[in-house]
Amino acid sequence: MAIVDTPKRTNPNTEETKRRGIPEGLWIRCPGCGNSIYRKELEKNLNVCPKCRYHNYVSARERISQLLDEGTFEAYDEHVLPTDPLRFSDKKSYAERLSAEQARTGLTDAALCGLGMIRARRVAIAVTDSAFIMGSMGSVVGERLTRLIERATEQSLPLIIVSGSGGGARMHEGILSLMQMAKVSAALARYHTAGGLYISVLTNPTMGGVAASFASLGDLVFAEPKALIGFAGPRTIKATIKIELPEGFQTSEFLLEHGYIDRIVERFRLKTEIAAAIDYCGKR
Repeated sequence: MAIVDTPKRTNPNTEETKRRGIPEGLWIRCPGCGNSIYRKELEKNLNVCPKCRYHNYVSARERISQLLDEGTFEAYDEHVLPTDPLRFSDKKSYAERLSAEQARTGLTDAALCGLGMIRARRVAIAVTDSAFIMGSMGSVVGERLTRLIERATEQSLPLIIVSGSGGGARMHEGILSLMQMAKVSAALARYHTAGGLYISVLTNPTMGGVAASFASLGDLVFAEPKALIGFAGPRTIKATIKIELPEGFQTSEFLLEHGYIDRIVERFRLKTEIAAAIDYCGKR
């Protein structure tokens, strides 16, 4: 019991923990309430803290597994891979960074796109993953999303995009990245004209060019609780305009109150809510 009650002993990086033979990663400290949560309990609860309901990060593949009926997901356009057209370099070259991110995350880029079933309803779905260069939108992310939207238009499918992007447009690709905002938005406009239903799901964080383009264009916009959503971050805004920001600024709750999103949906209800929205709207 002492391992649970004493936060220091649950830290896998301490010498005391290592001496006691506790495996690394067995316990996770919740960013919301600071309590130590047994990893398996957290995973069983869809990575939502059972004590304070804080919604922890989940990968794109985990998100697909949570939302889609088992065994129905078919990934598309994984052969579309990023390159380094500008030969960009900061602490390391962009090409090296891409290789490192691909090896670390198991993703080829920050967007996972494909078709699948949500409670027996066929949908086109994309998830952006903040673990891959903060989920930033480079040429490949924009191209994959555009192709998915066009596929949804052609096949008359509901479209679901789950955004977990804190990086906005990817600076390593310059204007090639920025133009993806317009390209994806134009594809969504054609999809809307064709009568499609687009449900946008905002998670923590959804920022920058992603928030300023496709993430904000849903016919329905859902968000997870306490997600950070906006263009520039609150610290940047505060430093620029030199005034105190309202409490809860740029959280899901603040944006719901001001009409920016339609609904806050906890993770364990998201699959059901999406299926109900598709049935209720009766589109596609």
